[in-house]
Amino acid sequence: MDSAHASYLGLLNHAQRQAVEHPPAVPLQILAGPGSGKTKVLTSRIAHLILHHGLPPSSICAVTFTNKAAKEMRTRLQTLLGKDRVGELKMGTFHSLCARFLRKYAHTIGLSDNFSICDADEAKKIMTQLLKKYRELLAKKDMTIREGLVMSKISQAKAKGITHINFLEEVVRKYQGVSLEDMNPLELQEKITAEVYQEYETLLRKNNALDFDDLLVYGVKMFKEWRAAVAWCQHILVDEFQDTNIIQYDLMRTIAHKGCVTIVGDPDQSIYGWRSAEIENLNKMKRNFPGTCEVLLEENYRSTSAVLRLSLAIIAEDKNRIQKSLHTSHPAGKTPTLRSCSTETNEAAFIAVEIKRLVAYTGGLLQFEDFAILLRFNALSRVIESSLQKEGIPCRILGGHRFFERLEVKDLLAYLQVVDNPDFYPAFIRAVNTPSRGVGEKTLLEIASKAEQCRISHLAFIERIFDGTAPDIKPPAKRKISSFVQTIRALRDLAQKKSSAADIIQQLIKAIDYKEYLKRTQNDWESRWANVQELINFATEVTTDAQNRNAASSETPLRFFLQASSLSSEGDNDGTDATNNKVTIATCHAAKGLEWPVVMIPSVEEGTFPFARNDDVEEERRLLYVACTRAKGLLFLTHTCRRMIAGQQKDVDRSSFVENVISKYPVKLSLSIII
Repeated sequence: MDSAHASYLGLLNHAQRQAVEHPPAVPLQILAGPGSGKTKVLTSRIAHLILHHGLPPSSICAVTFTNKAAKEMRTRLQTLLGKDRVGELKMGTFHSLCARFLRKYAHTIGLSDNFSICDADEAKKIMTQLLKKYRELLAKKDMTIREGLVMSKISQAKAKGITHINFLEEVVRKYQGVSLEDMNPLELQEKITAEVYQEYETLLRKNNALDFDDLLVYGVKMFKEWRAAVAWCQHILVDEFQDTNIIQYDLMRTIAHKGCVTIVGDPDQSIYGWRSAEIENLNKMKRNFPGTCEVLLEENYRSTSAVLRLSLAIIAEDKNRIQKSLHTSHPAGKTPTLRSCSTETNEAAFIAVEIKRLVAYTGGLLQFEDFAILLRFNALSRVIESSLQKEGIPCRILGGHRFFERLEVKDLLAYLQVVDNPDFYPAFIRAVNTPSRGVGEKTLLEIASKAEQCRISHLAFIERIFDGTAPDIKPPAKRKISSFVQTIRALRDLAQKKSSAADIIQQLIKAIDYKEYLKRTQNDWESRWANVQELINFATEVTTDAQNRNAASSETPLRFFLQASSLSSEGDNDGTDATNNKVTIATCHAAKGLEWPVVMIPSVEEGTFPFARNDDVEEERRLLYVACTRAKGLLFLTHTCRRMIAGQQKDVDRSSFVENVISKYPVKLSLSIII
């Protein structure tokens, strides 16, 4: 064995090594419990495929669920393989993988390679417009339909591979002969969703745009219809497989055309059923890939044995789960604590005081950043935040306002999207009046009408007005849009010359005097201006990345940057700021994949665990299991006897998940009551 092999194989336990050395031609499921070193196993397996089996790095596809996970894997692999070989790997999220190949092969399925990626905010604006025509009908029935609900239904349909045509046909068949006026609220909601789904898809295609779900839908279509797009793949590895939905499974199966596939997952951590994740995909893989083997990773390197015993006792109540265990060589540690409090105010007070006590008791060995408070849902945070504030304990909410969702960032990106894809209306409508140019709604409607008649984009039409090749409209628009057209043309010239995205952004900022605009309109302009500077930093990093991996020739530096910015926060849930010593407050879902020395889980009660609005009790049990296994050393579960619900104090019972553990298992809990 040479030193390169020894560097990764020598650090593995028996089960991990068995997974890494498994023959590449035999499909493999690695069932990895929490804290069992799955990232180390995945990276080691990739290294082994290259160093031992001789697979070219460019023939390996590694799919993660977040950019953070991909970045961590890339960093580890660079240590094992070197930067050049890692740069050849096809690595990233399902969405980024599809976006990458759609840029290259979009023409094979009738798409343009300069399509824009429509984010959630832009999709919501489109949805608002499409729902306007139903206002009168909904008002008659005293109903409202929120954009978010319709978008969620459409996303769920796409995740299951249901096209807008299939969706509408099914609804038409279901309600044949029933008028909109005669439908009950649920029926009307379904009918409107079906109609809007079709209009939404038509509008996206007209705008030369794809939403996030479309990246997967059209990715599968492209890989199936254009086999050359997947001919390169000799092995695909998929992380967090238990969280895949139907369309993601189809994508994996299509890319794994040679049957050479490795997945890593844990059915005990399947907590995204509400997001269309299919735990059944593990069984489906065994049917579709005959001879699939299983390797269980059951040694936990994170938690004490006391934390593991409680966690396993909770999950063991699921009688339908794959029977597997977890063990650790760590000391037993302190017994998990179950605190019973009279009200949520007392519960929050206990949490805050206990955090201060532990920091003081350990002489600063534990810092505030070592604590996490994990919530079943965000509404539980208010009283806890208040108690932390009273005790002078700083905190952060995990997954707050993300960078690319901030106003100033979206303003600048809108200009760049218009430059790259003039057909993308949501970006045009944002950019044309930022800063304000006095282009009112009536003027925009007139521009839209004239552009429609000419069958050109809104931008192309106002360029004609500017050039004098199309008559001005009333009230006169030429004066108002002149600076906008000049700015877009100047930026377009830079993009065509393949100037860096950072240079283009800096020119844009000067052209529209964006700093002064922020000063005039935003009280916190300084922090917003800092975000603008950070966007330039990001653009510089992206340019370097593009050079390192030799981006496709159709990808200008600007286009590569826009794609990276659209995909950059996809699925990421870690807002960690290493410079801030703060207690973390997060939902149990957002905490998945993370760990802290001390974890506190409040409201372990019926109605919360399991959540009253989720019929899947076993998924709720898995969620509590995931929350418990985030703890490295100390674990606190708290509950109340009475809780304020809808403005009224109501009696609540301790969660049956914990009650069953107390009554059936030899698991010790430190029990105490706070009045």
